[in-house]
Amino acid sequence: MAQVGSAGPGACGRRGAGAGAGPERTTWRWAPALLWLATAAAVAGDPSRRQWPVPYKRFSFRPEPDPYCQAKYTFCPTGSPIPVMKDDDVIEVFRLQAPVWEFKYGDLLGHLKIMHDAIGFRSTLTEKNYTMEWYELFQLGNCTFPHLRPEMNAPFWCNQGAACFFEGIDDSHWKENGTLVLVATISGGMFNRMAKWVKQDNETGIYYETWTVQASPESGAERWFESYDCSKFVLRTYEKLAELGADFKKIETNYTRIFLYSGEPTYLGNETSVFGPTGNKTLALAIKKFYYPFKPHLSTKEFLLSLLQIFDAVVIHREFYLFYNFEYWFLPMKYPFIKITYEEIPLPNRKNRTLSGL
Repeated sequence: MAQVGSAGPGACGRRGAGAGAGPERTTWRWAPALLWLATAAAVAGDPSRRQWPVPYKRFSFRPEPDPYCQAKYTFCPTGSPIPVMKDDDVIEVFRLQAPVWEFKYGDLLGHLKIMHDAIGFRSTLTEKNYTMEWYELFQLGNCTFPHLRPEMNAPFWCNQGAACFFEGIDDSHWKENGTLVLVATISGGMFNRMAKWVKQDNETGIYYETWTVQASPESGAERWFESYDCSKFVLRTYEKLAELGADFKKIETNYTRIFLYSGEPTYLGNETSVFGPTGNKTLALAIKKFYYPFKPHLSTKEFLLSLLQIFDAVVIHREFYLFYNFEYWFLPMKYPFIKITYEEIPLPNRKNRTLSGL
């Protein structure tokens, strides 16, 4: 694994450009489109599967990416192995947050509270700093919408997310438009146990999910699907540290969420059952027609026309096709259709007072 554990927008989106930008088949322009749709919207199955929210599927290993999938910005260009700390080391844990795509848009998305989350660590014995984050291998658009390749009947997805660990914390980057704040202090032994968990989490949770889908914006509304993004990785890591005995400070912590609102989803099937030789051709055509306006490499005229088509499908006809766990679902959309929030999720309480090691 070239990310965590070897020699090497939720709504995350990498917060910086990184190094080693390579060839790209997959440039997307849909971040502004999602914001536009959220504003415009404000104006204007199988019973045995119905466990809500649908559990995120984990896998026994991480597959090699398809060569067709190319990232504009190289994933984890300065990644390094997670070091083994001395058990008696004291490790400071930092909450890191900055605007998504800050390298391209500056603080613009920060004003809209569309933020990327990460975790920082500092060893007091070595005085070395480290950053750990989880984000898309092929940028956000590829994780949210598929490619419609002429030689393939089914939509083609370039969707993987993974953890990245590297030495150093860019203090000025996180402080200038975001957050760099101490949230906990742990032992070196606790850090090492967390590192083993991170490797396992990273190998089994392989794909990114942009959307949180629920019945309405009201508190306690039925949730149909959970997102799986940078902030969820940070939250899982905090929970693991609390389970290991970490004491977190009492500070406010907020995270970006992109919500879709719908009635109860209908399970449609997987790629084979929908697009295979015995699949439902009418359904297959409807799914591809829905995804067509989200294709990359559009002219300005095509882009504006696609916005109208998306508005017509989601807001007027109240339809959305979701790909989750490598399966397709139909969402009967409801007002306000889509919404970006910046909501508080408290830091966890310590679960075990015998494992702190401090």
